[in-house]
Amino acid sequence: MTFPDDFLINNRWPAKDPSVIQLYSFPTPNGVKVSLMLEETGLPYEAHTVTLSDADVKSPEFLSLNPNNKIPAIIDPSAEGGPIGVFESGAILIYLAEKSGKFLSTDPAKRAETLQWLMFQMGGLGPMFGQLGFFTKFAGAEIEDPRPRERYINEAKRILNVLNGALEGKDWIVGEYSIADMAIAPWLTALDFYGAKEVLDYASFENVVAYEQRFLARPTVQRARNIPPRPE
Repeated sequence: MTFPDDFLINNRWPAKDPSVIQLYSFPTPNGVKVSLMLEETGLPYEAHTVTLSDADVKSPEFLSLNPNNKIPAIIDPSAEGGPIGVFESGAILIYLAEKSGKFLSTDPAKRAETLQWLMFQMGGLGPMFGQLGFFTKFAGAEIEDPRPRERYINEAKRILNVLNGALEGKDWIVGEYSIADMAIAPWLTALDFYGAKEVLDYASFENVVAYEQRFLARPTVQRARNIPPRPE
């Protein structure tokens, strides 16, 4: 395959520089993971704003790259063996770590530890926090039955407790800043957007609070939180 000729998505979001990584995303927690990794590694890339509307994520062009109709996704035109597309934020983080040789240790034990915390975010923290948001800020908040909301509040507290314990005595989740932190920390900032920190007694998780503050202090994080830009 060749890029852009063999990639339908380029018809809707055309590449200005077809030689660099193409990012199709929106600045949600999952989107920020990848824009942050690109900023941290310094890999050249071009960002395209794909809104969360059906008109974008369910368009034939976007579905040609990600049949699961979720941001983010990338195309790497310079991949070994020819251009490739990658979707799922965790998979993209691993791909970019291996491409750049950064933020994922080659030591087997450290690598396994980093990947287990990445999967903790992908399989637990992210989905549970997302459901919490649905039942506290969005349509689920209108449901009179309190049990769904209570379920996700309790599960979010459990997850925060796990994370709080893992951060004891450490600045970052595996000791050194890694793709695990780039996956986890953006979802902590989402709790502000959901207005959920008070109900979770978030301030009581002191290690997590300090961890989020360290994360937000990074200049790369401040840039990545607005990449790609939201439509005006």
